[in-house]
Amino acid sequence: MSNRFFEMALPYNEPVLTYAPGTKEREELKKELKRQEKLCLEIPLIIGGKEVFTGNKGKCVMPHDHGHVLCEYHIAGPKELEMAVEAALQAKAEWEEMPWLQRASIFKKAADLLAGPYRQVMNAATMLGQSKTAFQAEIDGVCELCDFFRYNAYFAQEIFKQQPVSTPGIINRMEYRALDGFVCAVTPFNFTSIGGNLPTAPAMLGNTVVWKPASTSVLSNYYVMKILMDAGLPAGVINFMPSRGSDVSKVVLSHRKLGGFHFTGSTDVFRSVWAQVGKDIANYESYPRLVGETGGKDFVFAHPSADVEPLVAALVRGAFEFQGQKCSAASRAFIPKSLWGTVKARLVEETEKLKMGDVRDFTNFMGAVIDKAAFESIKSYIHFAKQSADASVIVGGGCDDKKGYFIEPTVIEANSPYFKTMVEEIFGPVLTVYAYDDEKLDEALTACDEASPYALTGAIFASDRAVIETLERRLAHSAGNFYINDKPTGAVVGQQPFGGGRASGTNDKAGSALNLNRWLSPRAVKENLAPSSAISYPFMSER
Repeated sequence: MSNRFFEMALPYNEPVLTYAPGTKEREELKKELKRQEKLCLEIPLIIGGKEVFTGNKGKCVMPHDHGHVLCEYHIAGPKELEMAVEAALQAKAEWEEMPWLQRASIFKKAADLLAGPYRQVMNAATMLGQSKTAFQAEIDGVCELCDFFRYNAYFAQEIFKQQPVSTPGIINRMEYRALDGFVCAVTPFNFTSIGGNLPTAPAMLGNTVVWKPASTSVLSNYYVMKILMDAGLPAGVINFMPSRGSDVSKVVLSHRKLGGFHFTGSTDVFRSVWAQVGKDIANYESYPRLVGETGGKDFVFAHPSADVEPLVAALVRGAFEFQGQKCSAASRAFIPKSLWGTVKARLVEETEKLKMGDVRDFTNFMGAVIDKAAFESIKSYIHFAKQSADASVIVGGGCDDKKGYFIEPTVIEANSPYFKTMVEEIFGPVLTVYAYDDEKLDEALTACDEASPYALTGAIFASDRAVIETLERRLAHSAGNFYINDKPTGAVVGQQPFGGGRASGTNDKAGSALNLNRWLSPRAVKENLAPSSAISYPFMSER
């Protein structure tokens, strides 16, 4: 084996293509959309590198055309989940012992495959299956996932460089091992990139994984799995397991060799996992690492010195891109009354311009929400606001699920910062605004900090530097990702590591070395080059 030292260069963020009229990428994507819309794939489980067909199938449909079935996928039961755990455990030793550079090369190759031959395949699958526009699909399913693969490899290298001090006659070194056991990754529908990152970040460091993708994103996540296999990922390192959450809890999370749990999803689900692991803690061989990014009630807080036009743009884009189905979406806003009249008029005007419909029509700004359950939940919040004496819907509010699960971009004006839609996560295209008295800035800041249990993302708008410093300090624990004069969405790997605290998760910062450290179990090794045979110490002498 070669002993030459190789150092990986700092990666670059994958360039985002525009898909503007006349561009090559637009033509290629439209062609791929037409190809995929005619297919109805049958998607198997992948256990130990082999396709498994259970016969118990679910369907993925287009949210914007829910009568159109895109694929049927096989659902794992308890037997198949047990097989997946066993496959992960069997693959563990050889994968962990593979030289680091060889493991990293697989994921770097996956990034190049994704950015190249798979680019429009992934974009089309994300658009059709999750109702993302071409731009939203590009920044998520291609660029961010490429960035995760490349930057995680680089961050791991930087972790491995961290070594203890050695002294004369002593060599000290730190070995970075994978966790004992296996890792379970449970991923959400709303970001293809998260679907790809949650199983691969632990795997890159030598762990083996049982991956449960969200039922509504199986199509795009299956292509992620195919890319990894094409890149040379060994059998059993990641096992692709569409399945029911209850079966995962019963079989996978209760397994004595569970080493870690990587999750993005609802706060309630993560809390239930935490409770289950706590209850079963004596049954595990080690203390499982629990890493989760959960809900958000993300804010935009404007000071009277804020510039109105950038503020309005941030509210519209932050609240309504991808139908508000981002854990970082702007969901509540605090606007001073001195600005609210102007902001309200502009906000209504710009919101009314937004075009909603089938994402295959590139003139649409928005698509449909993900499924019937989401549609009904979001609709109930809008109905509540319409019926309340303490709020009013000032624009939008329409809901129609005859062809697709469409909900108009909606702005609610609330009379209190503690109104239901100002506090609870909605996960849809609904923005609630509270107009505060300018002289009660301090009270508004307190409400922004305390009214909601979440602390994921937040943004402030002000032009006075002293004010910016004050707001940043007052809202220090209100958001794990904090934006100044910008919308609270759009974190970029390597630039804004992502995650929040309080009810929003463990704040382990996906897209940084902080997250990768959670999937490592260090071993400190001391070697004495000239061991002493002495037993007594100098202090024991009489003179």
